[in-house]
Amino acid sequence: MNILVETSARHVHVTESDLETLFGKGYKLTVKKELSQPGQFASNERVTVVGPKRELANVSILGPVRNATQVELSLTDARSIGISAPVRESGDIAGSAACKLVGPAGEVEISEGVIAAKRHIHMTPEDAASAGVADKEIVKVATGANGRKVVFDDVVIRVSDKFATAMHIDTDESNAAGGPSSGEIVK
Repeated sequence: MNILVETSARHVHVTESDLETLFGKGYKLTVKKELSQPGQFASNERVTVVGPKRELANVSILGPVRNATQVELSLTDARSIGISAPVRESGDIAGSAACKLVGPAGEVEISEGVIAAKRHIHMTPEDAASAGVADKEIVKVATGANGRKVVFDDVVIRVSDKFATAMHIDTDESNAAGGPSSGEIVK
C-alpha cells in the first residue's frame, strides 16, 4: 500500500485559556489552510517559542484548540534553542520539556509540553485492515527520493475513523529522505 508522507514542520497546539493569554480575551483561531487530517487546520496565528539559548519566531498554531498546550519541534530546532525534547507520540507530554510562548497580547510559560513527535501513520480502519496492521503496531516504512532512499523504523500506527491515511515525519526526517511524498509499509 502506497501511503502519503507529509512533513510536519514545527508547530504549537494551545488550550483555549493559553490562546486568550497569548492573543486576548475571547480570541478564536482563524483558518489559514485545512490540513489532511479531518477538522485540523493551520491557523493564521503565530507565536514565538523561547528556550534557554534562543527563540524560534513565527511558529504556526494548529487548530482547533486542545486540552493541553503542546509544542512540536524537530530535534534540530529543540537543540538550537537549548531544549532537550523527548521523542513522543502527540499528547504524551507528561514530564516533557518546558518553554515560553510569546504572543501579541501576552506570554505563557509551559512547564511541560515540548516534544519531538514520534513518526507515525494516521490510518482509517479500512486502510489499516487492507494493510494488515493494527492500532499502536510498530512498522517500518520505505520512502525517499532518488539518492536519499531510507527505511524509517519505529513508526507507530494510529487507527481511527476520524483520520485520513497519511504518515507524518518531522523536517529533520524529511530532509534526510529528500522530501518524500509517498512511502510503503514494510514489515
